[in-house]
Amino acid sequence: MSAMNLMKNRPLMTLSRSLGQDAAAVDAPISTPQLDDAAILGRGIEVVSIEANALQALASMLDSSFVEACRLVHQQDGRVVVTGMGKSGHIGRKIAATLAATGSPASYVHPAEAAHGDLGMLVHGDILMVISNSGNTSELRAILHHASRIGVKVIGITSNPQSLVNEKADVSLCLPAMREACPANIAPTTSTTLQLALGDALAMAVMDMRGFSRDMMKELHPGGSIGLRLLAVSELMHGADQLPLVGPETAMVDVIVEMTARGFGVAGVVDESGGLIGIITDGDLRRHFTMLQTATASEVMTGQPRLLRSDTSAEDAVHILNNAHVTCAFVIDAIGNEEVEVSGAVPIGIVHVHDFLRLGIA
Repeated sequence: MSAMNLMKNRPLMTLSRSLGQDAAAVDAPISTPQLDDAAILGRGIEVVSIEANALQALASMLDSSFVEACRLVHQQDGRVVVTGMGKSGHIGRKIAATLAATGSPASYVHPAEAAHGDLGMLVHGDILMVISNSGNTSELRAILHHASRIGVKVIGITSNPQSLVNEKADVSLCLPAMREACPANIAPTTSTTLQLALGDALAMAVMDMRGFSRDMMKELHPGGSIGLRLLAVSELMHGADQLPLVGPETAMVDVIVEMTARGFGVAGVVDESGGLIGIITDGDLRRHFTMLQTATASEVMTGQPRLLRSDTSAEDAVHILNNAHVTCAFVIDAIGNEEVEVSGAVPIGIVHVHDFLRLGIA
């Protein structure tokens, strides 16, 4: 091989050896700390404790500015437009969703997208809520300027009182400047927990100011587990044609046949006008076992049966049944308090604990 060819090949050979060494280095196992179970558990407890202490500090800092922010949201006719970058943006999306779900129309706008055309999502009459731990995130400048130009009030949430967000805010909600749970004090952990808690506090306070009721909540949550829990028992009950009802003079042999046929484990005892005057349960059958062949319904029944009003929520109905240690209750056509014990009320339906279990409510 000529000297010229040797020189041409040498860099390639050197590069090949270098790549081979780098590849070996890459393939080498990376040293990682070996944590035992106690250390892992201890770290988890430490993080939760750090964030819990930060929340206590936040609670002690809430003052008239929080009240002012709540009144601003409550009195405004437009929407609450929430914005934030990075992890603060993720928290902002959740806060907007919570506000909207509790009676305060709200939406989230990404600050970088806002500078590329989404500024139109913020209009006069809205409120801008800006979330930034540092308060100086550059992507927030455009939307803050737009808010100022069109006269939109700004609620700023930051842990830096000497920041751009705090300077531009009409109402400043300052978070305590706490160390992140991250060992390097970089990954947003404590700060985002504080942001989320403050957003929840604001949403719940405004919810109370609006007098936002369970019925209103139901209108906004027709689906999912929340929707099921808020369903009225009138929407779940078995109707009048399925009611296990007998008269007071019905022989207990026939009462047992009716209880078995309907499958609820109970029979309601009604007077001539159809009003409920008693109930017979499996427990009543056991207590009066020796007289069942000759007894009538009125001799075995338990008076003053527990009833549910038709507008009782499924969640409350389950609570009532569990507290009373009963599996079944008749429903009457009435609204108001969830639980009643009224002799002579006409039943319109019946619910069994299994009805709630099938829906995953109980």
